[in-house]
Amino acid sequence: MSVTSAISQMQSQTAIMESKQEKKGTNDVTDSNMFLKLMLKQMEQQDPTEPTDNSQWLAQMAQYSSLEAMNNLNSSFSDVSKQLTELTDTVNSSNIISQTLSLVGKDVTVSVPKVGEDGKVVKDDDGKVVYDEVKGSVDEVSFDNGAGMISIDGKQYSISNITSIRNASAK
Repeated sequence: MSVTSAISQMQSQTAIMESKQEKKGTNDVTDSNMFLKLMLKQMEQQDPTEPTDNSQWLAQMAQYSSLEAMNNLNSSFSDVSKQLTELTDTVNSSNIISQTLSLVGKDVTVSVPKVGEDGKVVKDDDGKVVYDEVKGSVDEVSFDNGAGMISIDGKQYSISNITSIRNASAK
C-alpha cells in the first residue's frame, strides 16, 4: 500500500466518521476520529526528504483497526448484556407466575403477623412480632405489583408468607 493511497483511505474514513457524528447530532470527537486526524496531520507535516517508513504507517493503521474492533466488541457486549438482563427478568417473572398458579387447590400454611383488638401488630416482650398460622386450601391466585398472592377462604395472603405446601389429598 503506498503512502498516497493510505492517506486517501484515511481521509475517506475520517469523512465517513464525521458524517456519522453529524447524523447522531453530536459534535464530540471520538478517539478513532482523533487518531485519524493526528495521523493525517503527521503525514502532512513529515519531511519530504526523509519520509516515514511505510511499515510505521501500516503499524499505526493496524493499531487503528484494532481500536475500532475493540470499540465494536465493547458495544456488542453491552447490547448482549442488556438483552440478557431483559431475558432474565422475563424468565423470573414467568417463574413467579408459574409457581403462584401451581398453588391453586393446594393446602398451605401461611404465617401472618398477629393483629390485636386495637388493630396493631402484636409484639412479644422482646419487641419481636408474634405470628399466627393460617391453614387452608388455596381458592385462587392473583398478582399485586408483580407479587404473587393467594386466597384462602376469601382472604388474601402474599406467597412470601407461605411456610408449607401440601397436596390437598395429603391431609
